Amino acid sequence: MIPADFIEKKKMGQEHTAEEIKEFIGGYVSGEIPDYQMAAWLMAVNFQGMTDRETIALVDVMLHSGETIDLSHIDAYKVDKHSTGGVGDKVSLILAPLANAAGCVVPMISGHSLGHSGGTLDKLESIPNFNVMLSKAEFIRLVKKYGLAMGGQTKEVVPADRKMYALRDVTATVKSIPLICGSILSKKIAEGIDGLVLDVKTGNGAFLPEYNQSQKLARRLKNVGQHFGLNVKAVITDMNQPLGNAVGNWLEVVESIEVLKGGGPADLIEVTMHLTAWMVVLSGLEKSFDKAWTRLEKTIASGAAWEKFLMMVENQGGDVDMVTHPKKYLKAGYIAPVEAPEDGYVEAIDSYTIGMSALELGAGRRSLKDKIKPEVGFIIAKKIGDKVAKGEPLVQVHAPNKEAGETARAQLLKAFRISGHKVAAPPLIYETF
Repeated sequence: MIPADFIEKKKMGQEHTAEEIKEFIGGYVSGEIPDYQMAAWLMAVNFQGMTDRETIALVDVMLHSGETIDLSHIDAYKVDKHSTGGVGDKVSLILAPLANAAGCVVPMISGHSLGHSGGTLDKLESIPNFNVMLSKAEFIRLVKKYGLAMGGQTKEVVPADRKMYALRDVTATVKSIPLICGSILSKKIAEGIDGLVLDVKTGNGAFLPEYNQSQKLARRLKNVGQHFGLNVKAVITDMNQPLGNAVGNWLEVVESIEVLKGGGPADLIEVTMHLTAWMVVLSGLEKSFDKAWTRLEKTIASGAAWEKFLMMVENQGGDVDMVTHPKKYLKAGYIAPVEAPEDGYVEAIDSYTIGMSALELGAGRRSLKDKIKPEVGFIIAKKIGDKVAKGEPLVQVHAPNKEAGETARAQLLKAFRISGHKVAAPPLIYETF
């Protein structure tokens, strides 16, 4: 293969063969093809796109670029959930133990944060000593014995994705639908799962803000996933405002605990229940969505979901005492409100700005080398449609120091638009297919 010819072919909008994709990606993983040529191809794909056949070939090559996790010896239906990422999206922390308590086997491989979107692994790692970097053998052992494990991608599993994603992040090619499909599905299929529930975010806090693009991504993910034998349910959910009230790693753990104990914000509960109910249906535990929902309500009310969360924390080395007594946790150095400048109603919230402000405080990272400050973040006091009086808190800032806190307060004030008329909150669930 001449890499420049391969790049030129895509630049001209022509379709690659499966063999060409295999040779190019394989050459990149082995080091024969340099970053600059991969970057050029990624940009060509970003502008020209890929057909379903090309996307299937890409997933297949990425999937087999390293090891996979074989769970076929576990005689149960294995199901997972994947979110395309958002602000305040702590659903996985609740969903995994809840689904497990309801009878599902849940092997979940998640990621760290990058950019404005929070990462499930960072939230879990805010629990002292919680081990997300499970070896392949330990991951399999936990899934087999307990039906639940939440870990990160090892160096041996889908190395093509790890190399390509790092390059996509610095070449402005993260938002390409076929590249997103390749990244998500190669990792999920490598887990050894049977079913997958996809939470595709849309709105100003999503990676793909436009609804038509979110819809295209959801359909492509479903179609390609089904080609590989996955039973896929895709759900498009709202990200025009943070999900729940907490934004920031430890703050989101605390809010997740509230939901597992039967409390928590209504929007977070609804989205989590919706996604988890489909996991129950895919697993064959209930025939209808409504019965699955009822089953989950009973699971939370009985305390079984909370017990599964504690089990998971203990199994993965986390400090159980800290999650049962969260007030013992390290507090942010500076806590202050962002006050409404006028009377009115919250008309809009810029979730992207909130996510980036959290990143600046240390709740997220610009590169994987950045150190997370788990205690920092925000508590959102007002959501879209809420009435607010002048001087009333819109957000509570949890910052490492006053200087950082004051900068965040100024940014957050710009993230809220207040008007004189009441507006309806956006729907939480747009479409399920």
